[in-house]
Amino acid sequence: MKKRNLIIVIGIFVAVLIFFITKVNKGSADSNEVFAKVQRGQFRSEITASGELFAKSSVDILGPGGMQSAGIFQTTLEHIIPEGTVVKAGDYVARLDQTELGTRLQQRQSDFTVTSSDFTQAKLDTAIELRKARDLMDNLLYEIERKKLVLKNSQYEPPAVVAEKQMELDRAEKQFLVEKENYELQRQKSVAKMKGAAAKMQDDKVKLDNLMSLRSQFTIMAPEAGMLIYKRDWRGSKMGVGAQVAAWDPVVATLPDLTQMVSKTFVNEVDINNIKKGQRVEIGLDAFPDKKLTGQILEVANMGQQRPNSDSKVFEIMVAVNESDTTLRPGMTTSNKVIAEVLEDVLFIPVEAVHSQGDSITYIIAKEGLNITKHEVRLGKSNSDEVVVLGGIDEGLTVYLSDPSGIEEKPIKRISEGGKAIAKKD
Repeated sequence: MKKRNLIIVIGIFVAVLIFFITKVNKGSADSNEVFAKVQRGQFRSEITASGELFAKSSVDILGPGGMQSAGIFQTTLEHIIPEGTVVKAGDYVARLDQTELGTRLQQRQSDFTVTSSDFTQAKLDTAIELRKARDLMDNLLYEIERKKLVLKNSQYEPPAVVAEKQMELDRAEKQFLVEKENYELQRQKSVAKMKGAAAKMQDDKVKLDNLMSLRSQFTIMAPEAGMLIYKRDWRGSKMGVGAQVAAWDPVVATLPDLTQMVSKTFVNEVDINNIKKGQRVEIGLDAFPDKKLTGQILEVANMGQQRPNSDSKVFEIMVAVNESDTTLRPGMTTSNKVIAEVLEDVLFIPVEAVHSQGDSITYIIAKEGLNITKHEVRLGKSNSDEVVVLGGIDEGLTVYLSDPSGIEEKPIKRISEGGKAIAKKD
């Protein structure tokens, strides 16, 4: 009898244990299921895209503007102060490599030395040649006066002698006129030679002075007060030490107006039809998650572009930031939420609750008491979190956000089969 009672007790214990394990497992399974309610209210159709802050306007800090005329087409940024430094007008900003400029300065200095020497030599040669010509004319004048005196004293000589003396005087006077003309020609030639030498010397001096002035511009100062931001090249890389500064684009940095900022972002081509100029934008900052800003779309690109490491095309959007905040800095990453459309008094569910069968049927999984059913739904606008339901279910219905077990074999109740609306279960 005792043995029989012991067997009964053990049997009861085993049954209780099995029941307990079954209930625990069922409770564990239920705890893994996630639900949501069909809600009614205001729905916002939003498009989210990350962006980058830029100043709406800025002042360029320029390198030398005369490099190309000096035959220097690019140089290297030898030193630049750290980005973000606040400078005053006239403060030192950067220094450019002067190696090529130094070579050209030496050549111009040598050229100026040579042309200066040529000018001095031309001046000395002119003085000597004209002095010789003047001395020759002075001697001829003296000779003419002497022959005049000889002719006067020979008045009582035979006529042949007088005629000879007259001829000698005429010859001397003619020679003087020839030398006088030669002197004038020599003077004009010397003047032209002097002008040529002076012009060449002056040209070399101007070029040398320009290079000397250009050298002072290789040390770059801030044109006005502001916060220094490095220029970006065509690849988007910041131009720091070692960057090339071209003669046709001598910008080395900028001083942005931090009171007017814009966020440049790119929107996927599938969303561009919902983007319009003037739409409201909610802006977040990755650097300051708690800071919330507002803005509006300023510009929408007319043409798409291919971004690196992306297969789809995107459109550039410029968003004007409404607030002026001292913490805003160019280059900060923003999260831009464009409010494309606001719908009042509509039904909506989480996007995780939506499933699809093939390309034609969209359905949800509903919990109705102890039953689990699948129902087709007709959807409208959506955002990154929720989607509008146009038909198929009613407000308050409980829907699954995760797939319950054994749901694969259940049929989908189509809207055309009387599933237009599933009432809320109390």
